[in-house]
Amino acid sequence: MPADSSYEEIREELLRSPGQSNLYEDPAFPPIQTSIFYHQKSSIKFSWRRPKDIEGTENSVFLLDNSSFDCVPGSLGDRWLVNCLGILHSCRGLFYRVVPADQSFNGPEYCGLFRFRLWWCGEWTEVIVDDLLPVVDGKLIFIQSQQSKQYWPALLEKAYAKLHGSYEALKYGNLLDGLANLTGGCAEQIGFSPAALELVFNRILNRTSIVTVVATSEDKSQNLTQLRNGIITGCSYRVLSAEEIPTKTGERQRLLHLQSPYQTTDYASRTALDLYPLQEKERLGIGFLPEGEFWMPEGEFLSTFDHFDLIYMDSDTSFDESTLQRKIPFHMRVWEGRWQKGVTAGGCRNNVDTSFHINPQFLLITAEDDEVVISVHQHLCLSPIVIGFSIYVNSNAQFHRLEAAHFKKRHATLHSSYTNTQQVTARCRLTSGQYVIIPTSFEAGQEAAFTLRVYSSVPVNLGILDDIPAQLKPAVQRATNEDAAHAKVFEAAFLQLADERKTINAFDLVDLLDAVLPNDYVKSCATPECCREVVLAFNPFGGGRLTYQSFRDFVFNLRIWQGTFKAHCLGAVLPAEKLKQALQEVGFRLNSDILSLLMLRHMRKEGTLRFGDFITCILHLQTAFSIFNRKDPSQAGKTTMTMAEVSLA
Repeated sequence: MPADSSYEEIREELLRSPGQSNLYEDPAFPPIQTSIFYHQKSSIKFSWRRPKDIEGTENSVFLLDNSSFDCVPGSLGDRWLVNCLGILHSCRGLFYRVVPADQSFNGPEYCGLFRFRLWWCGEWTEVIVDDLLPVVDGKLIFIQSQQSKQYWPALLEKAYAKLHGSYEALKYGNLLDGLANLTGGCAEQIGFSPAALELVFNRILNRTSIVTVVATSEDKSQNLTQLRNGIITGCSYRVLSAEEIPTKTGERQRLLHLQSPYQTTDYASRTALDLYPLQEKERLGIGFLPEGEFWMPEGEFLSTFDHFDLIYMDSDTSFDESTLQRKIPFHMRVWEGRWQKGVTAGGCRNNVDTSFHINPQFLLITAEDDEVVISVHQHLCLSPIVIGFSIYVNSNAQFHRLEAAHFKKRHATLHSSYTNTQQVTARCRLTSGQYVIIPTSFEAGQEAAFTLRVYSSVPVNLGILDDIPAQLKPAVQRATNEDAAHAKVFEAAFLQLADERKTINAFDLVDLLDAVLPNDYVKSCATPECCREVVLAFNPFGGGRLTYQSFRDFVFNLRIWQGTFKAHCLGAVLPAEKLKQALQEVGFRLNSDILSLLMLRHMRKEGTLRFGDFITCILHLQTAFSIFNRKDPSQAGKTTMTMAEVSLA
C-alpha cells in the first residue's frame, strides 16, 4: 500500500487481510539498521520485535489512563526526550491530543498500526508507525516504561524518530524543540535574572503557558542523581504557580508550587516550610497535595535551578488542557514563509550591502505598548540551517517593502541569536507602532520554508510586505531613425532567411542572431526559448512571424537592456538576487511570487542568470503585462480573463 495512505485506509485494508498477514510494517520507516543509525556505523546487533514478543512484557499495554509516569531513556535513548514526555504526560489534555487513547494491542482490531499527532513544520501532523521496536538480546534499548509495561513512550519515540529520519538523529535534539513539537506551542529559555523572575512569576504563570525547570549536574551522563533536598538532576519539573505569603515573623516570601513528572514527592526540605503560619500552609494545601506536588521557598528554588524552559500557547492550542483553562490566553498571529535563492534568501545582516533587503518582510502593528514573543520555526529538520531574525521600526509607516538603503541607515530594534535549532525565539518590548520582522538564514542563498509566530498580551496585526506588480514605464521602445540606419547591416542577413512576406520565424531568428551578434556573451540570446519570446513580444498578432521592422526594434532594445545588465552583473553573469532591481530599471516592478516563477524558469545552478536569460525574462514579462493591460484599459489593477488568455500569459 502507498506510504502516504491515511491511518483509516491502512487500518481497513489490514483488517480485511487474514491472520498474521494483517500486521502492519511501515514502508516509510522499515525495521532495518539505517532506521536506527543513519550516519554512524554500530557494532550493536539489533532485531525488531512487536511488544507481545519482547522479553518480560507478557502483560504489555499501550496506555494505562491513571498510571504514573515511569519512563527511562534505556541504554540508547535520550534524557531530553524523556523530560519532554514527562511534561506532556502531566498535561493530560495535551497528552491525549498527541497520543490517541483508542489504541490497543488487544482485541480483533489490533493490526500492528499506531498513530500519533505531532506539531511539525508549522502544522499538526499525524504520524503512522508499526509496533516493531528495536531490541538487543530481546530487550528494549531506547525509551521505555520502567514498571508499568506501557508502550506509548516507545512507540511515540519511534514516531518522532521517523520524522527525524532515524533514532540517531534524536541525539541532536533538545528540550525546547521537543516541547514545541509535542504541545504545538512556542518555546523559549530564559535565565534567572531579577527581571525574568518577576516576568515569569507575575505574568507568564497567569497565562496559557507551561513553565518548567531542570536542575543541572556536572555529571554529563544521562544518570539521574539526587540533590540533598531530594530534587533529581536532569529531570524537568513543572512550575504550577507562585505565591507570596508572610512568614511567622511578618516578612513576606515567595513560594513556588512544583510538580515532579514521576508523581513521587522527593522534595526533602520540608522543614523550610516551618517558617510559615499554619493557616497559610493550609490555604496552599501543604501536606495535602497530590502525589508529586510540593512547595519550595524561592531562595532554595534559585539555588537549585538556574533557568526556565517556557512554552507559550494561544487559546486554541491550550483549550483541552484543564490546568490552563482559567489562565489568560496569549494572542497569537502566524504566517508561513519561505527563503528562496535569488528571491527571498538574502542571509543575515552581514549581507546588508548586497542581499539582506530581499528577505521576507512582515509588518507587525501594535496598538498598545506590549512585550511580544517572536518565534521563527524552520521546516528543515533533518539538515537544519542556521536561522534568526531582526526587527526594525517602520518609521515611515508605509505598507510596502523596505529597500536596501533603509537597513544601511537604521539600527535594528532587535537581532535574535542565530542557531541551527528548529526554532529561534526572542522576546522584545515594543511601544505602539509599526515594525518590520525579517526572518533570515545566516548564509545568503540557503533555501527553506518557515513559520513565523508572534505571541502577545494584547491583539496585534501581522501581514506580509510585498510589492504590487506594475509596469512602471514602457519596457520596449521603437528604434529611432539613427538606430534604424545602424541596424541596416543586418537587413541582408534577415532577408536571406525571410519568406516572401519578408518575415522570419523563431528558428530563423536563432540562426540570424547566431550569425550577426558579436560575441558569445550576447549570443546567449540565440536560443529557441528566447527567440520565441522575441516573436511574441514584438509581433504578438503576427502568427508567429517577425517583420524586419520588429527585428530592428528588438536590436535597438537589446542594446539598452545590455546596459542595464552590465550595471548589475558580476563578471558576465547576473547574480540572481540582482534580477529584481535590474527588471525594475527596465520597467517592471514584481512581487515575490512572480520573481519566484522567473527564478524557477531561468536561474542556473550557480544562482546566476546569463544575458540571454535576462532578455527572456524581460520579453516574457512584456507579453504578460501587454495581455493584462489590454484587458484592463481603465488601469484598475484587476480584470477578468478566459482560460485561453491566462494560458497566453
